Formats: sequence, C-alpha cells, structure tokens
Amino acid sequence: MKKPTLVVGAGALTLLGLALGLALRPGNDPVAAQQPAPAVLQQSASTPAVARLGNQQVAAEELKALFASLPEESRGQLRGNRPALEAWIRSRLAEKAVLEQADAQGWRQRPEVEQQTRAATEQIVFRDYLQSVSQVPADYPSAAELQQAYDSGKAAWMTPPFYRVSQIFLAVADPQAVEQVRRQAQELSRKAQAAPGEFAALAAQYSQDSGSAQRGGDAGLQPLQQLVPEVRSAVARLKVGGVSDVVQSAAGFHVLKLTEQQPARTASLDELRERLTQALRAQRQEQIAKAYLEGMLNTATLSIDGAVLNQVLEDKL
Repeated sequence: MKKPTLVVGAGALTLLGLALGLALRPGNDPVAAQQPAPAVLQQSASTPAVARLGNQQVAAEELKALFASLPEESRGQLRGNRPALEAWIRSRLAEKAVLEQADAQGWRQRPEVEQQTRAATEQIVFRDYLQSVSQVPADYPSAAELQQAYDSGKAAWMTPPFYRVSQIFLAVADPQAVEQVRRQAQELSRKAQAAPGEFAALAAQYSQDSGSAQRGGDAGLQPLQQLVPEVRSAVARLKVGGVSDVVQSAAGFHVLKLTEQQPARTASLDELRERLTQALRAQRQEQIAKAYLEGMLNTATLSIDGAVLNQVLEDKL
C-alpha cells in the first residue's frame, strides 16, 4: 500500500540538503530533501545493525552519526519522514556493496585512485586545520549585528501562505477495487459536505492514514508546494471550513477539509534568529580564514618563475 500522505515524497538526500539552507522552514514543514551522507563510523561487531545487505550493514551508530551531523530542525524532519530515511539506508548499503566489490579487485591500490586519495586527504587536513585557526568569537554576532542583518535582508524573509488541511484517506490495495473505494469516498465526501462539523469524527472512523486519523484527520500546517499536486489544486479552491469532492492521487482517494489558512508574511527575527546567527558565523569564519591564508602568503617572499609556468602551460615539461 502506498503511503497515504499529503506531502510530496522525495529522496533522503534532498531532505538533508534543503534542511541545511537558510530559507525559512516553519516547524511543521516535513519537506523531503537531499545531501551527501556524513562520514561513516567504524562499526564494531557488538553494534546492532539497522539494516543488512549481504555482508554489509548500516549500524545504529552510523545512523546516529547521520542525525548528529544535522541541525536540530533537520533532524526532526528526517525522523518524521520514514520513506526518506529508508531511502538513505538503501543508498548507503548499495554504496558499501560497490566498495566491497572494488576492494576485492584491489581498486584502492590503483595509481590513479591512490593519487586521488592523497589529494582528498590533503584537503581534509587543510580544511580541518584552517577551521581550527579561524574560530569565530563566541559572542558573535551581537544583538545589534543580528538586527542589522535581519533589517538589511528583510525582503527575503517572506514566508508563503500556509494551509491547515484535514483529510479522510482511503487506500486502494487492490486495483480491482478502485471503483468500490471511489464510491465509498464519494459517500464520505457527501456526508462531510452536509455536516462539516462531523469531519473529524468521520476521519477518525474511516481514514486509513493512521497518523492524521488520530487527530481527526489533521495533517498540520503546510505550504501548498509541499502537497501532492492533486491535493494542492483541490486545497487551493477551498475556503476555510469547506470540504472537497473526492480527490484521487497515486496513493488512493482523499476527502479534504481546509480548517485554517495563514497569509504570506514576513518572518520575525525570533523565528530566524538561530539560522541567521549560524549564517553570520559561517560568513565571519570564512573572512577570518581568508585573512589567515593571506597572512601566510605575506610571511615570506613569494616568487613565481614565469618561464617555468609558461612551459607548463605550453605542455613542454
């Protein structure tokens, strides 16, 4: 049975990538996103496995390392998006299986691979050391600096309209039963339209989306862009308190009720404080690192042999 969600699903990597951005994402935003997985921990035999594929496994500690590498908000989004999390696990197991095959053929000892490994190691050491010598003062940014950054970028702090949608969801487990399920959904839609106040009771009794059914069908506040297209267009036509006709998606049938709508607005400084602080600190660290590198160049006389450089450019060496 497909997941009876109103939210557009995507891979785990998309969820991780978007979650690291500065763009405002209110707490109820379960959008899925993507980013490369963090460095993998060495796994001991005593570490329980979350998943296995042949000789390979994703240990509990490795999954904990993934969560630890994310901001708190992103962590919560990933915890609440089981399909995205399972997609990351599958992708990680496939990666390990490929590495196992490569090791069996001595791929790590190939000259070109060893060269790339040395270059990658140098970059890791370089970035890690540079970060250690470009630490940002703990009290940066000040309240005044934070306020100035907020005021200067105010035009970018707009949040989209948000919609609180409730649903009655009926899944289609058997393709032969599509019309039967459709008729049931249509009957529930007629009942809910005739008595919108009974929607929560109908959702609790009939909806097969167990998560929202326990809340009377409430799927939370979300921007339209995070709803599946069929649901999105139906919600856009509803007025607050209104109940939709039956909406069919790839997962099944939905009967929708719009219970609240919040207009677009400018996010407050309090809402943006943590992310804006992180962005300013990252910017300041980059400035400190750049100054450190420039200082290294100024500690000794720099000479560039133009003749040798020209030979390299002309491929004569």
